[in-house]
Amino acid sequence: MKLIAAMSGGVDSAVAAARAVEAGHEVIGVHLALSSNPQKYRSGARGCCTIEDSHDARRAADVIGIPFYIWDMAEEFHDGVVENFLAEYADGRTPNPCLRCNEKIKFAAVLDRARGLGYDGVVTGHYAQMFEGELGRVMYRAVDPAKDQSYVLAVLNTDQLAGAHFPLGDTVKDQVRIEAKRRGLYVANKPDSHDICFVPSGDNAGWLRDRLGSETGPIVDEDGTKLGEHKGAYTYTIGQRRGLGLTVPAAGGEPRYVLRIEPKSNTVVVGSHQDLAISKIFGDRPIWCGPAPTSDTSYRGFAQVRAHGSPLACTYSHNVSEISVALDEPLFGLAAGQGLVIYDGDRVVGSATVARTE
Repeated sequence: MKLIAAMSGGVDSAVAAARAVEAGHEVIGVHLALSSNPQKYRSGARGCCTIEDSHDARRAADVIGIPFYIWDMAEEFHDGVVENFLAEYADGRTPNPCLRCNEKIKFAAVLDRARGLGYDGVVTGHYAQMFEGELGRVMYRAVDPAKDQSYVLAVLNTDQLAGAHFPLGDTVKDQVRIEAKRRGLYVANKPDSHDICFVPSGDNAGWLRDRLGSETGPIVDEDGTKLGEHKGAYTYTIGQRRGLGLTVPAAGGEPRYVLRIEPKSNTVVVGSHQDLAISKIFGDRPIWCGPAPTSDTSYRGFAQVRAHGSPLACTYSHNVSEISVALDEPLFGLAAGQGLVIYDGDRVVGSATVARTE
């Protein structure tokens, strides 16, 4: 096959590209330029879209012996990921930009461009496994549970999965670093990227205030009693306990948690930890990683609502436009806008965006 290797400049994508070449595929390396001014994004080893990262990707491609190019995806990234991030927070939701980046950039814009150039698919250093079977080409969790990224890849539809290749899914991270050293790759000991790449300081709240303003508003309890003031409702998230700055102490000294964010009234509602308990989750924009389950039929499975969270036993169903999940045990605190991923054992069934909870 002819494959595009998306090379972030890290160890995982470098080893993935090398394995694709070793498997006999025709491979070219591509680094995605996600900002017209890379200094606006995170620098050093904490991000995946800096000038340093592009240099590391080029050196890795040279060692592997494949052609290397930089693709300008700044406009697509800004429109599909950054603007979405801002809009979601402005509407009182808490988005996961890594899901949107995988959906809109790495496996939509890049895959479309690759196919337009006559390539069959895209290779990345994500940790997930792909298998062919009765259900077609489907995705499973990675062998390394600490690195499994199937949660953030569950936004891929069947067509995108057909062109997605994850050579590292059957390997634990320590072995990938050992392999990188053996292959003479400079990035073998490079730290993993983390946090949000387009927030240079790592201060999400400050970054949001700079762009959405810092209009103050009330922090109230569920009875509407004012307990303090905030400096931008969108800088809070469901379940938050620290940094509330309340002027009215709680009875008995019990901590308060953010229960709701009401953007229309610019209000943050707080309450007890018990008030965070939910038993049902409803997700919109369903995406199926294989055949869609029969609608209006209940299934047993597992729901995951955070990238590194534990799977939660549940019963789920869908009516084409919405997935509904009934949890076996209560979950404490979940924000609208987060990703909801359904698993059948280790197989990814599909995903949705959390719309509301009960």
